[in-house]
Formats: sequence, structure tokens, C-alpha cells
Amino acid sequence: MNKELRAWHEEIVCDVCGRTMLKGERAEPYLAPGGQRTLVCELCSDRASAEGWIRESAHGELPTAMRRHEPRRSILSRLRRRPEPAPSRGEPEVAARDNGRRAAWADGGGEHEHAAEVAHELAADRAITRPKDPRHVRAIPTNAQAKVERAVEVFNGSEHPRTIAGISRSLGEPWVNVTPSSEVPSEVAIVVAWELSWYHYRVDLGAEHDPVTLVAKGHELEELDAWAREWNAAAVHDGRVVLGVGSPG
Repeated sequence: MNKELRAWHEEIVCDVCGRTMLKGERAEPYLAPGGQRTLVCELCSDRASAEGWIRESAHGELPTAMRRHEPRRSILSRLRRRPEPAPSRGEPEVAARDNGRRAAWADGGGEHEHAAEVAHELAADRAITRPKDPRHVRAIPTNAQAKVERAVEVFNGSEHPRTIAGISRSLGEPWVNVTPSSEVPSEVAIVVAWELSWYHYRVDLGAEHDPVTLVAKGHELEELDAWAREWNAAAVHDGRVVLGVGSPG
């Protein structure tokens, strides 16, 4: 009798994980949707509840009519059952290709071999019709003083101060003028001059790349316009421009 009882016990299999339960392990009876009685091990009780199975001991406390739990379908089966969207106006060719590819999936022919390829092509077609991200535009100050301060900051962050510092070691401290352009709102002129040389830079506050450009250079101060010789800044030893410091007159 004991051998028969032991053999019967070893044949108890969990209906969730399919594992044969060990001696002494307790199996809990559950009712699956449709009223089928099942046995569940203690480790699979949460999974059984998630699938809509009802613990037999609590069956009397539940309503007589319950919604039948629909088993979760695979991604492929959900794609097959998904309703086909109507072709959008202006994109008939893309819509036709999408419908044809989904139909090929539904037929089942080579679905495992070509699933990744078809998914990649569908994503590529959607990317073509997706609007492009707007181009990033730098905010340009509207106040003249703010433009001057921003232009000096941009200039000092470029490689040009090294040129100014190298010349200053030979010719001494330069005169500097920083003036916003009256024609282009985003541009500011920076003129750095010595008695024997001058450099005219343009700083474009709206440019994303290479905002500082050398416009012209010369040797005589008389070659500069009057506004360019109104010195309102200075350059320190490393070539950086500093506002609010009087240049030598």
C-alpha cells in the first residue's frame, strides 16, 4: 500500500510548469477557465492566478459567471490578426508595400526566415515618412550689449586668441574694437590692431560651426573705417578679449 501511494504521489505534475512534484510537496487544486480542474505547485500559484485560474478553495466566494481569460498570443499571431489600416492619402505606394509584406507574413511562407528582414524594411519606410527634427538654431540676443558680450565669449573660445597672443609678444598690447553689425543682426565685428598690423574678425552668433571668421587684415591703421578705430576693449596676455578695459590710445 505504501509503495502504491508513493508511486501515485510521484506522478503528480504541475499543470503550469509541467514539473513532477517532489515527495511532501503540496499541490493546490485550481479551476481553469471552462471549469477544468488542475493541480498547481506552490511555486506557480502566482502564474496560475495571472492566467485567470481560480483556487478551488475560493471558488464558492466568486460570482457564478466570470469573463473567460484569453491566453496571450505571440507577437506573430497578433500581427496576423491586426486590422489592415486604410492607405493614407499621398502615400499609396508605401501603404501597398506594407499590406503586401503583412500578407506574406500571414501566409506563413518563410515567416521565420524573413521576419527580421520585413520588420527592418517596414521600420525604414516609416522613418522616411516621419517628419525631420527641426534644425537647432542658436538664440541671438536682441540687445546690442548682450550681442557684444556673447561675441567676445565665442571669440575667446576659438583658436584665434592664440594668434593675438603670439603677435602681442612682438608688437605689444593691441587696441581692440567690438561692434555689432548694422546690416546683419547675428554678426559682431572684432578688430584687433597694432601700429604695424591689424586683424578684422567676424563673429556669427547664429552659426553652429566655425562662428569666428577672419575677414581681413592689413598693416596701416588708416586702412580701417572710423568705427573700427573706436577702441572699447583690450586683449590680455593670452589673447583673450576683455570688455570694459580701456585700450592704449
